[in-house]
Amino acid sequence: MAVQLFVPNFRVEECLAEIRECLEKGWTGLGFKTVGIETAWKEYTGLPHAHFLNSNTVGLHLAFELFKSKFGWDNDDEVITTPLTFVSTNHAILYAGLKPVFADVDDYLCLDPESVLKHITPRTKALIFVGIGGNVGQYAKIADICRDRNIKLVLDAAHMSGTRVGGKHIGDDADVTVFSFQAVKNLPTADSGMICFRETEDDERVRKLTWLGINKDTYARTASQGAYKWMYDVEEVGYKYHGNSIMAAIALVQLKYLDIDNAYRRQLAAWYGQNLKEKNNVAVVQTAPGCESAQHLLQIRVQNRDALMMALNEHDIFPGVHYRDNTDYRMYAFAQGTCPNATTASKEIISLPMHMRMTKSDVDLISELVIKYAR
Repeated sequence: MAVQLFVPNFRVEECLAEIRECLEKGWTGLGFKTVGIETAWKEYTGLPHAHFLNSNTVGLHLAFELFKSKFGWDNDDEVITTPLTFVSTNHAILYAGLKPVFADVDDYLCLDPESVLKHITPRTKALIFVGIGGNVGQYAKIADICRDRNIKLVLDAAHMSGTRVGGKHIGDDADVTVFSFQAVKNLPTADSGMICFRETEDDERVRKLTWLGINKDTYARTASQGAYKWMYDVEEVGYKYHGNSIMAAIALVQLKYLDIDNAYRRQLAAWYGQNLKEKNNVAVVQTAPGCESAQHLLQIRVQNRDALMMALNEHDIFPGVHYRDNTDYRMYAFAQGTCPNATTASKEIISLPMHMRMTKSDVDLISELVIKYAR
């Protein structure tokens, strides 16, 4: 049987029961379950605000749009970012008319604080930190840099649902944290996400921005009394970015199992680590000290990445790559060659299969083949 990189694990009957309630009540859009998952997410993370969205990508766009207009940033003001991420991270900067400035990565494959310091200019307005694979890397140092220089800190926590440091969920020290609940993430729906601002006024405004700029959503208007439910105002040009109750229903179920699932992911990673330890042809990307990672990914580095992937494919094992250096893409080619660590890593990294249906024997087989074919 083939071993895929990701296989979503849904509690099907529980999800169907939650969705059935939406269908029976005739309420599948904004409100009802979206209110429920926002409340549950705040309780789970300890973050003060949470707004349910249709993806992580739109959350990143909203964060930059909101800050740009709030603080009067100019077009082409700069956002420091990583080249080793899914392109949506950097596309969101372009959506808002801002300029991505690429800093290099460290051994954790997260932003390197020393490289970040070299890229700060008078036009630097924000920094986006990507917790790749659920790892915090040197995030604490990055947060200090941003705080000391009044740089807005955006945490792309697409892989970090359930990541904790010192028993505390990540995100409380960022200006905004954006999570992904896409189908193969640790908390899977079909596609959705959550944006968590630190400031109340930002949370209030983003709720209007995600609903076309309208100051009262349909759920609030339906629940209100009187004949003037249609008398809402459109305060600014917003977007259709909010989440819906079907996705929220799935998320409510999956959240109950997130810590259990993440614990098993860490067990899978530990098995890989034991098997691949001290194999001088394979380097396992380590989790930062003190980080209880959500362990969305288990990444290794090898010299013959493409050949190894082909060899694994021949054994019906299908790993992935997270990610190709974004400066290889035409819209970011202006920075090509400026981040040597990311460029090298991009040619060496493989994400090994990590999902809830895997067993120790699967990990042992994959590890054996990696050791056999890696160079």
